[in-house]
Amino acid sequence: MLDHIDKRLLAALQKNAHLTAQELSEMLNLSPSQAGRRRQRLETEGYITCYAAKLDPARLGLGVQAFVQVQLGTHGPDQSRSFARLVSLRPEVISAWTLTGEADYLLRVFCEDLSSLNHLIHETLLPHPAVSRVQSQIVMDQFKQDAPLPT
Repeated sequence: MLDHIDKRLLAALQKNAHLTAQELSEMLNLSPSQAGRRRQRLETEGYITCYAAKLDPARLGLGVQAFVQVQLGTHGPDQSRSFARLVSLRPEVISAWTLTGEADYLLRVFCEDLSSLNHLIHETLLPHPAVSRVQSQIVMDQFKQDAPLPT
């Protein structure tokens, strides 16, 4: 169970994973050792799964962000595994979900330009034997950045 201090600690770390035990202790009104032990417990129990740096896609030359919906024509474990393997090998696909509804998968992709997105769709996704339909939505602007999870 998480108490209110754990939730505050998690919220703080989602905003800045570099916070030291001293800084956390001041925010949470705990000693640095107590703050450090709480962080370590939350890591051990799997509440905190990793620490990562957020990169600026534009600075990396990734000018196009898109969401790509994929519908399979044939559904079975082999087709699903094969498609998942294909997606896992593509660095442009930064996250993927299976869905209910008309589309079977939703892919979030970053590409250098529209030509690269076109290549991903027409030369990689559509030729897969299980894929019957691909629909993409190009992101015009992201007015809310990926936010921390509610705690």
